[in-house]
Amino acid sequence: MASSETRLVVFGFILLTLLASACGTADGSSQEPTADSRWHEEREQMVANTIEARGVDDGTVLRAMRSVPRHLFVPEEYRELSYADRPLPIGYGQTISQPYIVAWMTELLDLCEGDRVLEIGTGSGYQAAVLAALGYVEVYSIEIVPELADRAESLLDELAYDVTCKQGDGYYGWEEHAPYDAIIVTAAPDHLPQPLVEQLVEGGRIVVPIGPPGGYQSLWRFRKIEGEVQARNLGGVRFVPLTGEHGAREGSWVP
Repeated sequence: MASSETRLVVFGFILLTLLASACGTADGSSQEPTADSRWHEEREQMVANTIEARGVDDGTVLRAMRSVPRHLFVPEEYRELSYADRPLPIGYGQTISQPYIVAWMTELLDLCEGDRVLEIGTGSGYQAAVLAALGYVEVYSIEIVPELADRAESLLDELAYDVTCKQGDGYYGWEEHAPYDAIIVTAAPDHLPQPLVEQLVEGGRIVVPIGPPGGYQSLWRFRKIEGEVQARNLGGVRFVPLTGEHGAREGSWVP
């Protein structure tokens, strides 16, 4: 009788071992990291090492950067580099901005609950997703390249980010939804577009790189006070040029 009981115990142990091997561990958890857990870990490292470490400290911005899956906005051939702190090509001569720049420019907008934000240059949709992930602002975004506009709008809808998108020339803003509390420009004009100033509320902010195409520009933060803009130069950056059929309009601010 003792021998039969021993055999039953051994059989039960073997069965549990086989089940644990098939399912990961005896408690059902997996010993191998999943793709989602891998991206999550890379995203956490990105925020800690390349964003927080460089001075971005707005808690809501950091949470948004941790939550938005940047790898889904990156073309498949560059996906392994999704959480490197660098811009990446997205086609049509455009790029997805490096994560630090996205976080920094978002923080510079100084957003408050209920603010209406206009993004010029949807591109991949990543910056718009970060803005929407803040959870307390209205987000509008314009992209001049039709293929990118369609792709970004579809992805933002699929991921349930509340962004109102439009294909068009962002130089002229989006008057239908104006005025805006903040405007972010993710491509570089050689002057501050006057239509954007006109569509800004009193006290509103614009964050925009300004400079010649093909080289380095300066990142500027403007605040509209009594109808005029107060400018602050934040240093050198490099963006793709703002494209479209426009020249300098009368009254435009030029550095």
